[in-house]
Amino acid sequence: MTRDSARSAVYDAERLVHRIFERAGSSRTAQIAGTAITVPPEGRFSSVDSVRRYVDDVLAAPGVRARFPRASQPVSVRRRRGSRAAHYERGGAVIAVPDSAEGAWALRELVVLHEIAHHVDDVGSPAHGHEFVYALIDLVGLVLGPETAFVYRVVFGDSGLL
Repeated sequence: MTRDSARSAVYDAERLVHRIFERAGSSRTAQIAGTAITVPPEGRFSSVDSVRRYVDDVLAAPGVRARFPRASQPVSVRRRRGSRAAHYERGGAVIAVPDSAEGAWALRELVVLHEIAHHVDDVGSPAHGHEFVYALIDLVGLVLGPETAFVYRVVFGDSGLL
């Protein structure tokens, strides 16, 4: 078993990305690396069922299927007890998300894309290693556009993950 030494660095970098999206406001603009960009609105989900539909749609997207062979393999989405984490279960191809009021932080598009990236990253170990980071950046670029991929590349690069 390999050690997932980059896990906390990935989570810290993602929290920075989340703040960039939250601070973009109604204008959807952000300054990053000296560049003004427009970030897309981030989807929020109301239930596990809405996350399930989104995951199915992402995995069915032609660009995602062309880039990631594992996108053709289905993923189940289930409710996760507790509110502190969302996670991906590789053995059963399951994404688990909290759906309580305290777990609303996980019912957002960027968190769900993180879990989908675990599925499409067919290398699998370490769970938050370089292959995963590149899969996540490619996935957000395909789904949310090149501006979002740029944000991830800059933030992850500045965090020493690239």
